[in-house]
Amino acid sequence: MGSQLTLLGRSYCHLCEDMANALAPIAEIFGASVDMVDVDTDDALEARYGDLVPVLLAEDVELCHYFLDEAKVREYLSGIR
Repeated sequence: MGSQLTLLGRSYCHLCEDMANALAPIAEIFGASVDMVDVDTDDALEARYGDLVPVLLAEDVELCHYFLDEAKVREYLSGIR
């Protein structure tokens, strides 16, 4: 079974869209699901992550922010197989 990743972002954020697009094929290879969460819909998330988005989380561990760290994501997803 694949892993659950959470991508925190905003609907109007081009970096968020770029990360989602770059992440999609990697998630598919590893059978991971990606939950997209708009930080602007949650005051606590907005307060915590603010301008840091996009942020990619695996459970509560931050894998990367602003840009996809493909090597780190692949390493994480390889370790849970």
